[in-house]
Amino acid sequence: MALSDDCSKYRCEKSIDIDGKSFKYFDLLGINDPRYDELPFSIRVLLESAIRNYDNFHIKVKDIENILNWKENQLKSVEVPFKPARVILQDFTGVPAVVDFAAMRDAVKRLGGDPEKINPVVPADLVIDHSVQVDVSRSADALQKNQDIEFERNKERFLFLKWGAKALKNMLIVPPGSGIVHQVNLEYLARVVFDSDNILYPDSLVGTDSHTTMINGLGIVGWGVGGIEAEAVMLGQAISMVLPKVIGYKLTGKMNALVTSTDVVLTITKHLRQIGVVGKFVEFFGPGVSQLSIADRATIANMCPEYGATIGYFAIDEISLKYMKQTGKCFCY
Repeated sequence: MALSDDCSKYRCEKSIDIDGKSFKYFDLLGINDPRYDELPFSIRVLLESAIRNYDNFHIKVKDIENILNWKENQLKSVEVPFKPARVILQDFTGVPAVVDFAAMRDAVKRLGGDPEKINPVVPADLVIDHSVQVDVSRSADALQKNQDIEFERNKERFLFLKWGAKALKNMLIVPPGSGIVHQVNLEYLARVVFDSDNILYPDSLVGTDSHTTMINGLGIVGWGVGGIEAEAVMLGQAISMVLPKVIGYKLTGKMNALVTSTDVVLTITKHLRQIGVVGKFVEFFGPGVSQLSIADRATIANMCPEYGATIGYFAIDEISLKYMKQTGKCFCY
């Protein structure tokens, strides 16, 4: 959306050609504001979202200013709006959301409207992974038998979700047996860079699972929320959040050959619990970051609920780009 005249100070839309195709993006360096240089990487994602989604209704000039003034405002409990790029759901908390969309469609139809106009405004991905139980074990065909039982046991619910996948635009439903939601999110659903109507912008999300933060290991800002907040985002609403304090955690050296990622995670969790990071953003930096694989970073970020932070963020670097190539991701799609 083009910025109106009262927000002309923040106009930073630029064009870029990639493989012969022209895209637009918001170059935050273009606002020429020294406050930007003092912002942590995760806060810059909030700023880009505010500028791109500015409409003088949900997001106003004062909200952009509040984010730019993060250095002072982080100590003042200032609320700012945030519009994530997408939503991720799992089947326990996601089914009620699909039910609500079905109910809204039914209401619109009764009123004489077109029910097919009722769809999520932002991409919503629902991964069915919380329904599996171990009924059969210690046999070569245990996996298949458990999946067969899972389908039979949840037949009605799965049929409803299959309807949702076909009927609702902007919603992808990943079937059972594909993996846990966070693994699927990291390896398959993560965009890293969104392309919407030839506008490029950072991937970001909220999810209905506390361990949504696992995606922070790939340089994507995201965290867990309640079902009502997730549905609000799906309907195009902004999340109201207190501008967080950001704690930097410096990593140096490299892991000993006998040290596992679990050892590193538990040590970091212990340190952050001692510091107290509840409700804060944590950003990992330093020369030691380059020694960690995406799997290691994701494991550290996944433990956010255990050390209490909202996110445990690793900025995008060469390791992130290599992982994108390994998992067959285009740099923008």
